[in-house]
Amino acid sequence: MKIAFDVFTGCLSSRFCWSVTLSSEVCSKIRDYRPRLPYRQWAPVAELVRATVTATVPATCYAAEHLLHVIGRIAVWADRRGLPRDPGTWLRTETTDAFILSGCVATKDSTVLTYRTWLRRAREALVWVQRGEAPPARLSSPRTPQQPYAAGELARLRDWANHLPGQARLDGLALMALGAGCGLMPGEVPPIRGSHVRVTSGGIAVLEEELLGRLVACHSDWEGTLAELAETSGTGFLFRPGRKVAAAKNLSSWPARHQPHAGLPPLSARRLRSTWIVGRLSEGISPEAVASAAGMASPAGLAGYHRWVPPLPRAEVIRLLRGRRS
Repeated sequence: MKIAFDVFTGCLSSRFCWSVTLSSEVCSKIRDYRPRLPYRQWAPVAELVRATVTATVPATCYAAEHLLHVIGRIAVWADRRGLPRDPGTWLRTETTDAFILSGCVATKDSTVLTYRTWLRRAREALVWVQRGEAPPARLSSPRTPQQPYAAGELARLRDWANHLPGQARLDGLALMALGAGCGLMPGEVPPIRGSHVRVTSGGIAVLEEELLGRLVACHSDWEGTLAELAETSGTGFLFRPGRKVAAAKNLSSWPARHQPHAGLPPLSARRLRSTWIVGRLSEGISPEAVASAAGMASPAGLAGYHRWVPPLPRAEVIRLLRGRRS
């Protein structure tokens, strides 16, 4: 960092200089990248795209090939519309919005949202590299919990899953047992293996605490199913055991391919989790215990679920208020 003081203006100014060394693997990916686009469209923007990714990839958490793909696409799209060949123009908010609306018509909605996120993070990184300007604060609103399944819906979904053929039956029951039986978050379902389930001599199914970082015991309605699935899976994944990686990128793809018959809602990992949370609160279990087992920092995270919790019967309220006799 070089700092200079101008005696005539009394202004203190600074000039920042830094360099970033990329790994040889990342450099090779950037240098050798070739998109599936006609060469005459790619050639005019190729070097500028590579330079943009080189400058921005160290400041983002995304792989170089992902940034090359999306920045390359928007660069070609912008060039065909006569916009300047300038990364600052490509990554302006209005340009990326126009690209998302008109340049990704045939792309799935979830992929479009991913593209938009990548481009926004790349713009923040570029602004920092060019001007040393910090990215704006990211504001978000809390996610609204999904409505739990009604008791009748859950029972009919379980019966439907039990009649699916082959591996689909095991996958459907695993998704339901880990969601409605254990209250796991969607991202926690894919990594669970049969070896992560411990069944006590009394038949209680408990998930490995070290994996989840908390104590989770399966509800009695599902513990038998979970124990059978664990025994069948062994050291393999409970849900979609054919995977070679622990993370399933899109947990909604299985329910999309296996739609229940008319009159039944589709399976949703988030709705199954909501069903578990509301069910435990409805049984009068301490909110602290429910929040802890659900992986929440405090019972405050349960606030959005209380709208579906029915009031306790009068006799049960009296019993709880009386407390235990010493």
